[in-house]
Amino acid sequence: MTEAATAVRLRITEIFHSLQGEARTVGWPTVFVRLTGCPLRCHYCDTAYAFHGGETRSLPEILATVQGYGSRHVTVTGGEPLAQRKGCHALLQALVDAGHEVSLETSGAMDIDGIDPRVSRVVDIKTPGSGEQARNRWENLELLNGNDQVKFVICDRADYEWARQVIADHRLAERCEVLISPSFGQVAARDLADWVVADALPVRFQLQLHKLVWGDEPGR
Repeated sequence: MTEAATAVRLRITEIFHSLQGEARTVGWPTVFVRLTGCPLRCHYCDTAYAFHGGETRSLPEILATVQGYGSRHVTVTGGEPLAQRKGCHALLQALVDAGHEVSLETSGAMDIDGIDPRVSRVVDIKTPGSGEQARNRWENLELLNGNDQVKFVICDRADYEWARQVIADHRLAERCEVLISPSFGQVAARDLADWVVADALPVRFQLQLHKLVWGDEPGR
C-alpha cells in the first residue's frame, strides 16, 4: 500500500459479517463496510442510521478489520459510499488488491466513472416511488459493463411500468445484469413476480434475503 493510501481516512458507520442479501452474490458470506453519509432521502430507506455519526478510521485499520473475518466477498455500501468519493475509490482498490471479490452499492445519483474496473458496481436507479427520481445521473448508464449490475426497487405498479420503460429505452439488459425487487412492505413480492413473468422481462427478480432472515436488525 502506498504512503498516500495509508493516509486515507473514511467515516465508517459499521463493518460487519453477514450473508449477502441481494444482487449477484446473494447468499455468500460477505463483509459489509458501511460508510457514513448520504445526500439522498429515499422513502424506503432502511439505513437512515448511517446518515450521520460514524467513526473515522484509516485505510489500514479498515482492511485489517475486513481481513479478520476471513471472507472472500466484500461489499462497500452506505448511506452513499461515493459521498466520500476519493476515500471510497482508494478503499475499493485496496480491497481488490488484497484479493477480495468486491462490489459497490451506490445510488444512481453519483458519478460511477473512475472506479477500479475489477469492482462490480451495483447501481440503484431511483424510481418515482423512491422520491428521488430527479437525482438519477443518466450518463452513468453509458458507463455500465458486464461486470456491473443495476437495481430497481419497485414500490407500486407505476414504478414497475417506469422501470420497464427505462430498461427498454437504455437497452440495460444488453449492458449488464438487471435486478428488480419489491420495496419491503409496499408491494407484494408475488405481484411483482407475476408482472415480471407475464412480460418475460429480462431481469433477475430478487428478494432481500437478509430481511427475510433477520428483519431490520442493524449489522445483519
